[in-house]
Amino acid sequence: MQKLNFQLYNFRFKNSENKVSIFDEIRKKFIILTPEEWVRQHVIQFLLDEKKYPKSLINVEKVLKVNGLKKRYDIVVFNPEGSISILIECKAPGIKIAQATFDQIARYNMTLKSDFLMVTNGLNHYFCQMDFENEKYTFLEHLPNYTNQKSK
Repeated sequence: MQKLNFQLYNFRFKNSENKVSIFDEIRKKFIILTPEEWVRQHVIQFLLDEKKYPKSLINVEKVLKVNGLKKRYDIVVFNPEGSISILIECKAPGIKIAQATFDQIARYNMTLKSDFLMVTNGLNHYFCQMDFENEKYTFLEHLPNYTNQKSK
């Protein structure tokens, strides 16, 4: 798999029927290794190792309803009280991240009310903080660490 713009992490792999799978610590199972899954697993490790978010607050690939339509998010990080702290959209490294990607995640977020957004293809990472009052988002250089979130 392609080297991504993250630190090096240790992953567990297995081969089955000529397919490589990677172990997902959050879902507690092996997942077929696609380019997008490679990015998703790096983001999970980034959240756990670098940003120090507890596993118990991270949720991966669940269906949600946005304006009556079923959509699936890649990763959500919850606040301890249950509201959504970070909504994350992962793309494969070959997918260019464009304004339409941000518009899509921002639309989802009008329903979900996440404080922060992250969009990544593993090579380029974009972080935003939401301003619901003015219906816009501000780009950030980094996502906050978990310890910074607890005092909100």
